[in-house]
Amino acid sequence: MTPLTTPTSATRPRLGWWILLVAFVLTLAVYWPGLSGGFLFDDYPNIVDNHGVQPPNASFSSLVGAALSSPSSEFKRPLASLSFAANYLISGLDPYWMKLTNLVIHLLNGLLVFLLARKLVQIGEERFSATDERARAGIVAVLIAAGWMLLPINLTGVLYVVQRMESMANLFVLLGLLGYVEGRRRMLTAQPTVIDGAVTQIASASHELRGFLLCVASIVACAGVGILAKETAVMLPLYALLIEWLVFRFDTPSGSRDKRLIGLFVLVLLLPMIVGLTWLLPGILNSGTWATRNFTLSTRLLSEARIVVDYVAWTLLPTPDALSFYHDDFHISSGLFTPWSTLGSIALLVALVALMFWLRRRQPLATLGIALFLACQLLTGTILPLELIYEHRNYFASFGLLLALVPLLAAPRTQSFALPRHALLIGLMLCWTALTALTAYAWGNPMRLAEDLAARAPQSPRAEYELGRTYIIYSHYDPASPFTKLAYAPLERAAALPDASILPEQALIFMNSRMHLPVKDAWWDSLIAKLRAHKPGVQDESSLGALTQCDREGRCNLSKQRMTEAYLAALSHPNPSARLLSMYGDYAWNVMDDRKLGLSMTQAAIKAAPVEPAYRITLVRMLAAQGRQADALEALKGLQSLDTGGRLDDTLRELRTLQGLQ
Repeated sequence: MTPLTTPTSATRPRLGWWILLVAFVLTLAVYWPGLSGGFLFDDYPNIVDNHGVQPPNASFSSLVGAALSSPSSEFKRPLASLSFAANYLISGLDPYWMKLTNLVIHLLNGLLVFLLARKLVQIGEERFSATDERARAGIVAVLIAAGWMLLPINLTGVLYVVQRMESMANLFVLLGLLGYVEGRRRMLTAQPTVIDGAVTQIASASHELRGFLLCVASIVACAGVGILAKETAVMLPLYALLIEWLVFRFDTPSGSRDKRLIGLFVLVLLLPMIVGLTWLLPGILNSGTWATRNFTLSTRLLSEARIVVDYVAWTLLPTPDALSFYHDDFHISSGLFTPWSTLGSIALLVALVALMFWLRRRQPLATLGIALFLACQLLTGTILPLELIYEHRNYFASFGLLLALVPLLAAPRTQSFALPRHALLIGLMLCWTALTALTAYAWGNPMRLAEDLAARAPQSPRAEYELGRTYIIYSHYDPASPFTKLAYAPLERAAALPDASILPEQALIFMNSRMHLPVKDAWWDSLIAKLRAHKPGVQDESSLGALTQCDREGRCNLSKQRMTEAYLAALSHPNPSARLLSMYGDYAWNVMDDRKLGLSMTQAAIKAAPVEPAYRITLVRMLAAQGRQADALEALKGLQSLDTGGRLDDTLRELRTLQGLQ
């Protein structure tokens, strides 16, 4: 074995850094064409249409309002929202600079992936390898980092602006794991000796304690800050536990088990998990929670088995059809054999877990990679009533798969099958880079992207709707535009596809009304029938809101009878949302001129969501407009109680200037 002090070994760390620099440049080149694209899908409610993240200035109250403005989560994700607000204050609603910010975060994550992978490979070689290959750790780590930065499945974490929430949260997850691994390394290198007597023993204990405190701080601080970007950072303690179990094994320098670490994971993982499940389970087990979904808890769990297996393929062997962004054409599993791949996927996952335990002593890093991938799916791929599939959910999970695969493929030539292994690794890297480059190019132009995604998923209602919607945007509502004629076919295809929301019908009605063209009764009939058949989801509510706004602003002349039928169909289901109640109140007040109905619907919205200030603001305005000063002042007091951190100061001042509220 070549000594580690030879020139060849000494240059390997520097070589790793040079390769990492090349990987950064390549990642920039691959993603650069995609930066010129526009906003997409959830970017609109979270950024474009969310005036909270578009503060007029950088005052404290404006920034507090921005931090608490996200509609994506009850926890508001303030750190991510503040970053969007910062982008807005610097460059306005320009998606280019927001995407560029995402790309910088992605590169920072790539650096952390490199540092974490290098430490894990080095420690793995030190603790478990019969040969000393620590010098190659930098090369293996940079291959993992380069592959991870160029994986096609991670593209939405960069070019899909709103998924900065995911990439920013994982910035702190990776930083926390890096700190934990370094802390554990320090604890294990605190070797006492008998040569210097008690002084060395004390110094060793102090060194070990500092390592332990670094472990604690890395988990607690990084998870705490990461959650402010997105709740997925809550998984950091579990990832640290897996690293501990498979790499460090709770060892102390003397070879015994470290009970402090066991206590640490009880405090930061077990107890919070028990509290979280106690809080979540009543809602999860309530059938009403699933009323707006086209799946139940049981069919979700069956479906997620297939989806997690798909994620493995989409990460390592991706195809354009698989990475289609919109996955609403996925057929939900209704039983173990419906479809047959459900049982096969469950068996494959069980086999993967069994393989993980079998490899635990033989290949600890490969086992760790599998464990990290599976652990990452526990939050979004099990019992929470989230949408079934999103590619960005693998932003961290893909690191686990590469940690399992790349070291095996990049093993030295002295091991068997070196040429096929290295050729396979090179081939995978080239395929990942090519597909990411092609997809990023498509993302660089809204029309190109809409056509590309519709071609990838022709059975997806969302993909077809977005294509039609893009044609409408390019038509500029000109009946003579060639894009106007192109819009009808994809929208009508989308409306006819199974499980489609009312978005396509809304777009057709909206477009023709704006252009003063006839609105087909069939579009209204389809829209109302869908609202009557299923409790409205977020997209359905957004569609009704868009029609209401268009009519209120005088850009559309919609049938009041049809709009009333649509709202009554939507409200016919139990426990309508506060948003839907408020929108009907808006329509009744501003379009139907029915003040009594508008007021009662707004009050019902407040009752359904008492901590949402927007509905109380509307109520104050309505009461003031009716000359009911006493009632308006009482409503204003209720609004003041929600003025956390002064975020409503400007609004409250404005409302007080209304007649009778001075």
